[in-house]
Amino acid sequence: MALNIVEKIDKKVKINHILISVSDKTGLDHLIPGLIAINPGIRIYSTGGTYTRIKEILKGDVNKTLIQVSEYTGQPEMQGGLVKTLDFKIYLGLLSETYNEAHTNDLKRTNAVAIDMVVCNLYPFTETIAKSGVTPEHARGNIDIGGPCMVRAAAKNFLRVASVTDPDDYEQILGELQSEDGYLTLRTRQKLAAKAFTHTARYDKAISDYFNSIAFEKIESCYVSSPDK
Repeated sequence: MALNIVEKIDKKVKINHILISVSDKTGLDHLIPGLIAINPGIRIYSTGGTYTRIKEILKGDVNKTLIQVSEYTGQPEMQGGLVKTLDFKIYLGLLSETYNEAHTNDLKRTNAVAIDMVVCNLYPFTETIAKSGVTPEHARGNIDIGGPCMVRAAAKNFLRVASVTDPDDYEQILGELQSEDGYLTLRTRQKLAAKAFTHTARYDKAISDYFNSIAFEKIESCYVSSPDK
């Protein structure tokens, strides 16, 4: 398969469509009003508890600003929230390129939008395994799947998309959007991408270290009810 080589991009990208799904909701009460103040026409796509929190911040006046991912994709969440954002329309929106005609045709064909920013931090795996009495099932349940996929897709396509993983960066991002009339620069997108890949690498290493260190007997005793099955 031939690589998709990009030869033309925009140094500054207007932030019109944002996907937000965070475990740590710190700073959303500052980020959301700030984004809307800079671009009143912005569209925010969200899931689960994040959607509920943003709706609270907007005092229920979501109008066309806040859209549930399940409404956008046409697919309800899997029981337990196991699948929420793993959908073709989401990744088409994250990985599409501005000047690629085939990509823009795909967006039109599926009635999808190009997502300009992902704001995502992951399930608290490290915090969970640090608790007293934690079981392998508690640990397993806090392995994020959709989050790292979104973060990595956005970071891979930093040529057009901003991948935001740290609430401490919200203020700087809002500052640049304010000074650049709603645009983010390539320099900022590249820095955010590097930080995003560091974030997911550390997350995966924590999971790997945990399952390499835990005794099989502890796993077995957590799940296996009968030695005959």
